[in-house]
Amino acid sequence: MSDLVATSQTAITQGSQSFATAAKLMPPGIREDTVMLYAWCRHTDDVIDGQALGSRPELVQDPQARLDDLRAMTLAALHGDGAVTPPFGALRAVARRHDFPDRWPLDLIEGFAMDVEARDYRSLDDVLDYSYHVAGVVGVMMARVMGVRDDAVLDRACDLGLAFQLTNIARDVIDDAAIGRCYLPGDWLEEAGATVEGPLPSPQLYAVILRLLDAADGYYASARVGLPHLPPRCAWSIAAALRIYRAIGHRIRKGGPAAYRQRISTSKLTKLGLLSAGGWDVARSRLSRPAVSRDGLWTRPRA
Repeated sequence: MSDLVATSQTAITQGSQSFATAAKLMPPGIREDTVMLYAWCRHTDDVIDGQALGSRPELVQDPQARLDDLRAMTLAALHGDGAVTPPFGALRAVARRHDFPDRWPLDLIEGFAMDVEARDYRSLDDVLDYSYHVAGVVGVMMARVMGVRDDAVLDRACDLGLAFQLTNIARDVIDDAAIGRCYLPGDWLEEAGATVEGPLPSPQLYAVILRLLDAADGYYASARVGLPHLPPRCAWSIAAALRIYRAIGHRIRKGGPAAYRQRISTSKLTKLGLLSAGGWDVARSRLSRPAVSRDGLWTRPRA
């Protein structure tokens, strides 16, 4: 197991500095399982992008074959006891320890299938469905690792994943357009008379981006309700991650279209400040639990 953890730690360090920073706050045991789950999620994403095919060069030119292979290897990890590669060994260990339904890992792979199929996202609900499959379900699995069994609390964990993904879409809109992808609601673009092109967002496109960030805010607010239901150090980690991701949206709002001249991120010094602020968020959540309704929010499919 120590080898799996070490391999997984390398993946998280290379894949997401924000997540790696937040994970350090978690207690031992939960931290290792969280890191292993992240490593599998990251590996599947890399496989779809053709960056982690190992000794399977025949899959490079066939995205559908990559998807089929991922599904087969995931099911083998969940139900079999044979040898598997480290990312799938990590998934096996975590899924069995925390009693994942098959649907959760397979839902993530279905999200990658949406990219392979170049799905068209006409409405915000379409975007949220995609966001669930590539991020919301990850939030659900992470919460299960942290001991959450209540479906209502898992919904809040899903909301955080949705908020993260909406923020990612807002941040990456120009980069995504460069590779022929657009995750903004098509009806919003048409209503605003906006197109996704050029090195910087037009005023019309920027208005759509702000509208998406406004939508993300509702999911961030809902996600905070789940903090008191997590172990204290896990809650601190999640509260810090929430602040770090939400700060990306703040930078977009503050910088206007010109913010897209460079990669939109937060500095190490800013992250440290947000880590501290996350601790205060946890303390407040245990003293006062404001009722934030989920009415009107998109709800994940149940297993």
